[in-house]
Amino acid sequence: MKTAALERTIRRGWPQPAERCALCGTALADQHSHLLETARQAPVCTCPACHLLFERPTASPGRFLAIPNRRIPVEGVVPAELGIPVGLAFFTLHSAGEVEARYPSPLGATRWDVPPEAWAGTIRRAPVLSELAPEVEALLVNTTASRRSAWIVPVTDCYRLVGLVRQHWEGLSGGDRVRTETAHFFDELEEGGNSDGTHTRR
Repeated sequence: MKTAALERTIRRGWPQPAERCALCGTALADQHSHLLETARQAPVCTCPACHLLFERPTASPGRFLAIPNRRIPVEGVVPAELGIPVGLAFFTLHSAGEVEARYPSPLGATRWDVPPEAWAGTIRRAPVLSELAPEVEALLVNTTASRRSAWIVPVTDCYRLVGLVRQHWEGLSGGDRVRTETAHFFDELEEGGNSDGTHTRR
């Protein structure tokens, strides 16, 4: 028979272990840095000291890449010229020079390749994109509802957006919940992102 204490625990939910640095095991704050593990193309959580170490390219050539934390609005992007079939998409530059586009869907992120000439034209109109860090930053474009915005963001923001869409999608069109959650995501981005690269999470 379950005890009263156990029943209270179940109602509250099981305690969640504190996140720890994937490299040294240090306990992490709620807001922490990330590295990209290139073999899996997956982010891992890190403490400030380990993140600083991997900001130096010689620390682990190719295995881990430090994911920056800057969020910068971008002017001059023409979504139609990048072949965006939906209102949300993000673009990552790979080390070999090719650009991969993805858009969130209820099944995950759908991918397509961006023609080099289209990307080159976008950089001419938005020169700041020439500074986009390969693999670890993305150009995030939103043309849903009344928004017309583009941002340089960490790839972890894009992964979070993909997860949000998968979690809240309902029916064939997504439903009101996913639209509300997506709008909140971009409200937070616009409130917290600054041209100097700093960001405050709410």
